[in-house]
Amino acid sequence: MPPTPHSTRPWPAAPARTGARRLGLLSLPLLLAACATPGSLPPPLATLAPAAAGLAADAATPFPDAAWWRSLGDPALDALVERALADQPGLQVAAARLARAAAAAAQTGAAQGPQAQLGFDATRQHYTAQGLVPKPIAGSTWTSANGQVGASLELDFFGRHQAALQAALGQQRAAAAEWQAARVLLAANVARAYTGLARLLALQQVARRTLAQREALLGLTRERVAAGLDSRVELRQAEAALPDARAQLQALDGQVALARHQLAVLSGQAPQALAALAPALATLQPAALPPRLGADLLGRRADVVAARWRVEAALQDVAVARTQFYPDVNLVGFVGLNSLGLHRLLDLDSRNLGAGPALRLPLFDGGRLRAQLQGRAADADAAVAAYNGAVLDAVREVADAGATLQALARQQAEAAQALAAASDALALADQRQRAGLGNRLAVLHAETAVLAQRANAVELQARAVDTQIVLMRALGGGWRDELPAQAAR
Repeated sequence: MPPTPHSTRPWPAAPARTGARRLGLLSLPLLLAACATPGSLPPPLATLAPAAAGLAADAATPFPDAAWWRSLGDPALDALVERALADQPGLQVAAARLARAAAAAAQTGAAQGPQAQLGFDATRQHYTAQGLVPKPIAGSTWTSANGQVGASLELDFFGRHQAALQAALGQQRAAAAEWQAARVLLAANVARAYTGLARLLALQQVARRTLAQREALLGLTRERVAAGLDSRVELRQAEAALPDARAQLQALDGQVALARHQLAVLSGQAPQALAALAPALATLQPAALPPRLGADLLGRRADVVAARWRVEAALQDVAVARTQFYPDVNLVGFVGLNSLGLHRLLDLDSRNLGAGPALRLPLFDGGRLRAQLQGRAADADAAVAAYNGAVLDAVREVADAGATLQALARQQAEAAQALAAASDALALADQRQRAGLGNRLAVLHAETAVLAQRANAVELQARAVDTQIVLMRALGGGWRDELPAQAAR
């Protein structure tokens, strides 16, 4: 018997609804199969094994002593370096980058927690009499008001937020290491410029003595020509040597001025601020090298640490890109008041509330997510390659500086013997003149060799100090065994 309109018997549609549910369940795997998939990626680059490059420390190794330049033993240099670290604009830019990276990490971390918003709006509106809104609202003016508090929480089922936070922290740590590297580089540049100025001033003293010696030689040659002991050939040779000595001294004067300008700007001062600075090369005493430079010292080199953190951040970015293919689950809720007319806003019937989950899953995106993942993977490979290059460059710089110091030590030993021999020859020539067995001309010629050896000794000493500064910078700031417990930031 067919059901009557008032019958309470169910319509025979339940089997149809059950079939629809079954069809939905059966179609779910097909729907998921049609979702965007990450596909396959080429194998990532491998970081250089520390033992293969002589590097035996990781990013957690503390940085060396911050005041490594004090080992050179010059208080004036210490003051200049400290001023540069406080006032140099280039270092301030690195500090600003660090602050920006810290803010980005804090912003990423804040996105993981629950979010809440408060909103209120009121609108005065005249409703058309010819629209869909019925009377008595149609054709009149009303004020609509809405006040609402909303909250949301994104559930991190697949580790997307955690990976994003670790990537941001990696960038922050890399920025901190780069700031430290900028400090070491700036201090090394100041120390090298200071050493270069001391070298020029020492050569300037030798050049002044050379000019005086050639003036004396020219005067003596003129006397000998007048006495018929020398010809005009010797006179013209002595006259030609004098302008050359003056030109060398003038060139050194110009280089000294430029070196002072460079040092002033490096220390954050006006170019003319150090016009009276006169460092002595003898006050710069290179520290004795240890018998063996441990490879773990390279692990404290800040640019190597920064490159390693860049790799970690890039790998986390790859993880974030991969989680973009997974569902995004949010919990949202809101509560508030909504009314047509401000006088009704606080009525109990004006309440408005709701809560529920929200799920988003990418289905078809034209390959956008896959391309994004491939790009992040390429960025990670580039970061690994940059790290490997930084390790190799660090090892090479240390090896080059060590080999140069050893070669300079041998050259200085030979130069010391040559200077001693030339000084002995000058002393003997002077003794012979005093005894009446020689003349002043022989003494002046003997002094020429002494002055040449002094200039060579200045060059070698300056190169030794400069190379040791390069070595300390290449090691990240010295090689002291006792280092402060300062963790990499």
